[in-house]
Amino acid sequence: MPPGFGPRGFLTEDEKQSTPKISRQLIKRILRYLKPYWFQLTAVFAIIILSSVLGLLPSLITAKIIDEAILGKDMALLIKLVILAIFTLAMSNIVGVLESYINSWVSNRIVFDMKNEMFCHLQTMSHSFFTSEKQGDIITRMNSDISGVATVISSILTNIISNVCTVMTTIVALFNIDAKLSIVGILVIPLLVLPTKSAGRNRWQLLSESRAKTDELNEIINESLSVSGSLLIKLFTREKETERRFEQANKEVIDLSTKESRAGSWFRVIMGIFTNLGPLLIYLAGGYLIIKMNDTAVTVGTITATVSMINRLYRPVESLLNVSVDLTRSMALFTRIFSYLDMEPEIKNRDNPLKPSFSNGAVIKYDHVGFRYTEDVPLIEDMSFEVPSGKMYAIVGPSGSGKSTVVNLLPRLYDVRSGAVRINGVNVKDIDLAYLRSNIGVVTQEAYMFNGTVRDNLLFAKTDATQEELEEACRIANIHDFIVSQPDGYETQVGNRGLKLSGGEKQRLSIARVILKDPKILILDEATSSLDSISESSIQNALDVLMKGRTSIVIAHRLSTILQADRILVISGGKIAEEGSHEELLAMDGIYKQLYETQFRKVIDMETGRQD
Repeated sequence: MPPGFGPRGFLTEDEKQSTPKISRQLIKRILRYLKPYWFQLTAVFAIIILSSVLGLLPSLITAKIIDEAILGKDMALLIKLVILAIFTLAMSNIVGVLESYINSWVSNRIVFDMKNEMFCHLQTMSHSFFTSEKQGDIITRMNSDISGVATVISSILTNIISNVCTVMTTIVALFNIDAKLSIVGILVIPLLVLPTKSAGRNRWQLLSESRAKTDELNEIINESLSVSGSLLIKLFTREKETERRFEQANKEVIDLSTKESRAGSWFRVIMGIFTNLGPLLIYLAGGYLIIKMNDTAVTVGTITATVSMINRLYRPVESLLNVSVDLTRSMALFTRIFSYLDMEPEIKNRDNPLKPSFSNGAVIKYDHVGFRYTEDVPLIEDMSFEVPSGKMYAIVGPSGSGKSTVVNLLPRLYDVRSGAVRINGVNVKDIDLAYLRSNIGVVTQEAYMFNGTVRDNLLFAKTDATQEELEEACRIANIHDFIVSQPDGYETQVGNRGLKLSGGEKQRLSIARVILKDPKILILDEATSSLDSISESSIQNALDVLMKGRTSIVIAHRLSTILQADRILVISGGKIAEEGSHEELLAMDGIYKQLYETQFRKVIDMETGRQD
């Protein structure tokens, strides 16, 4: 059963409301994934048919063993029939193993293809997709949903075919043996449906409640045992309270699981009675025909074979009764996957994109730029400014004024709604996206590190970098001495998100990564705003070397950075409200002076007090 699927025979309320429309187009799209493996699938279906036929032989041979060998007292025939029965059983199992192997291989290859397609597609999605979509939903599509496809192929599809073949071959064989006894056994089938539906509904209700409580339990585990969560619990001494919450949720999950198990036990009891009722009725009917009616067509072997085949018939019939639910859930699974694959990336290359040379520097120009995240709330309106090649411009402004958004338009993390962002006179929308971003380096406040070694994280910027290049970049970033002081040097593990490094160490490592990239344009979202004075000084020296000769835009939070800028841009109300040097802006007695008095002055006083 694919992940997230409920008990067979029942759909959740959400499933009922979001039942996908099964169209020819949807079926055709699903078959596209099966098409490369049509030969293997054909082999699977042929093996299923063969297995269904082989499955009949033991019952038919048993009838001959009883009627002709045992009752006929023919020892030679008995030996031959027993050997034949053993052979058919062995062949049936061998065929089953072969079918399972091919089936598993095909389903896993399809999952492999779909995961590759999904991952590659998500790589093309715009930055806005990852900021708006829940990360859990993305992971679910990549893992649970696509992995569920393997179950759809290996279980649901093949089970339907297998069950149909089993039912058809068994019914034909039953009526060839004895029509009267076959009808008696088949009349029991409706009795199997009633307990299945009733018990299934009860178990589904309990399972739904159990899942809800399990989600609650998992949430407590994730929050309480994470690095940040466990730290918060310790600092506020909430261990006992958290333990009580966990114990209560855990108890409710166990209680519901016990109820579900108990309901399942009673269901198995009822089903055991009904499944044995059919054979008993056949024995009764067969005995009546032999004892009372002297029906010579009915023999002990005939009764035995009929009972064996009736038992073989019940389970596939029950499974086929729920086939519509299985198909609905399968289609829903594919629909969820296709909904992501059908998303068009908002930002992509135009036809025949340009790759202009930046060898002589890069002049950045914002030409009457307008941008908004939502249609009714404009964030940037008619913004224009120009950064000359090799200069460093600082952007300041109140919180929420759109400073980060302005710089994100340059590497096309978002696209302008109006106007244009140009580099050397070329609209960034006309520049090849990979080429554009390869020429822009970004250092943010929070330096992200992948879970791996120092070397792995550095090579992310330049995969073919030599050891000498790595060390040179790290020396410029003032991080080399720290790295070589570690027992494993450049093979030191940084931990998940770089948790084994301090904030200053991560920041210097991220600067070394940008140095390796050697971009023509730099975007700095004030990399030193949350660091101590020692780390800030070390990183500032690295940044000074990094910015030399490059066109740079800095989102500034510290006055020391602002004073180094060739020009300061003050953003307010989605526009460039003021522009000039530090002294010029103070003389204007406007927004910049307010920011200076309320924000920058506090930092100066704190640093002065620290020095005193």
